[in-house]
Amino acid sequence: MKELILLGLKTSIILIVFGLGLNANLREITHLFRKPGLLIRSLLSMNVIMPTFAAILAAVFNLHPATKIALVVLGVSPIPPILPKKQFKAGGQAPYTFSLLVVASLFAIVFIPLAITLIGIVFSMPLQITSIAIAKLVFLSILVPLSVAILTRHYAPALAKRLVQPVSLLGSLLLLVSVLPILFTAWPAIRAVIGNGTLVALAAFIVVGLAVGHFLGGPKPEDRSILALATSSRHPAIALTIATANFPQQKLVPAAILLYLLLNVLASTLYIHGLRRTELDAKTKA
Repeated sequence: MKELILLGLKTSIILIVFGLGLNANLREITHLFRKPGLLIRSLLSMNVIMPTFAAILAAVFNLHPATKIALVVLGVSPIPPILPKKQFKAGGQAPYTFSLLVVASLFAIVFIPLAITLIGIVFSMPLQITSIAIAKLVFLSILVPLSVAILTRHYAPALAKRLVQPVSLLGSLLLLVSVLPILFTAWPAIRAVIGNGTLVALAAFIVVGLAVGHFLGGPKPEDRSILALATSSRHPAIALTIATANFPQQKLVPAAILLYLLLNVLASTLYIHGLRRTELDAKTKA
């Protein structure tokens, strides 16, 4: 059953990315390469500020060991696999959304092993993860389905148009079906890590991510919302891979990562609601 649930979770992410890619084209994917200022701010927000803040939280506060590990591995896993749906709800534009997903994925192949090595040196722990392991996850969960979808749209636009809705719906339903059993079985473990500031630390990580991304997103509101959600959201599969490879004895790390995901869903929903409320108020005053 566990194998089936994990397979369903991985398949759902691939389907969601594939469905999103059916609406993308090559020009949208390369959007950030024509915006060097936004590109640099995006990488700074997702790959420098957040890992640093996560490391500070883990070092300064007396948190549960599983929470400390979860914060560090989440901090260096900046590729949210189902982020674009959130971004579109927040008013984000397709070019920046798709381009950021691709850039973050490619950059992670080099960045994550280097970041893990640096953190290992700072904390005097022999941490490691290979570029091959990260590349495998990135290619299989994001780049391959995205590339196939773009090619489908280019060579068979009518087919791509028909597939968008059913593929996206199937991916979302499969994600829900896969996540619910995980939540049910992992709840005792989640309860075990709650305490000693775990909720506060994870919430701070998410809120700071939203704030930093919103600030560095630039003058356009749609860019700010995209980078805010991208900075606060991380790739749970990569975080789990790093944690399992380096801390196999810490059985509660997956529960801490799952708790982060739940809190992130709540915070993202509130953030999106706040943006819509602000936009509505602005229109009313106008």
